[in-house]
Amino acid sequence: MSYFDQELDATGLHCPLPILRAKKTLNSMESGQILYIIATDPGALKDFSAFSKQTGHALLESRELDGKCYFYLKKK
Repeated sequence: MSYFDQELDATGLHCPLPILRAKKTLNSMESGQILYIIATDPGALKDFSAFSKQTGHALLESRELDGKCYFYLKKK
């Protein structure tokens, strides 16, 4: 996936900061827009999956590559 409306670089941040920053960014976005997130926290894959289920924002894609995690979240 390469299209997104906003990008959040959460590299170097530890739990719960990547989730909190994502939540704050999503609050400023419109429904249907896509947030691209880059994180290095080891728990990010699990955290963003749980965040998606709890909030209803769709986790369109999540992957890990070379110690970084990449996510595409679609605002509900």
